[in-house]
Amino acid sequence: MFALLGLDHVVLRVSDLEAMIGFYRDVIGCRLERARDDIGLYQLRAGESLIDLVTVDGEIGRKGGAAPGAEGRNLEHFCLRIDPSDADALARHLAAHGIEAGPVERRYGADGFGPSLYVHDPEGNVVELKGPPEQEV
Repeated sequence: MFALLGLDHVVLRVSDLEAMIGFYRDVIGCRLERARDDIGLYQLRAGESLIDLVTVDGEIGRKGGAAPGAEGRNLEHFCLRIDPSDADALARHLAAHGIEAGPVERRYGADGFGPSLYVHDPEGNVVELKGPPEQEV
């Protein structure tokens, strides 16, 4: 058998590679770790996980059909765990990058209830930014 350790990576098909790399690097804080121009694959480090971007016209991306858009997204959303989670500082950071964030709400995730908010990346994918779990009393 095996033990499930966590999320390894998420793969997003993208139309505007530069905008998407800019969002995940400059706004979210990922680091571009690996680029395979030959197959249209760009891997960004997100803590212990990766966010892979594949261009819709690249070798991998062409297998997924039409490009994501308002009527057909890649996924409902994915969640990135952040720490610390200062709502005011996060709002200022996002606003400085022209990103409109939803309200901070208490949501359940892999490590319990904690504060989170939703943002949209440049191609409409919903990204949840989730803070640390509430302390048990």
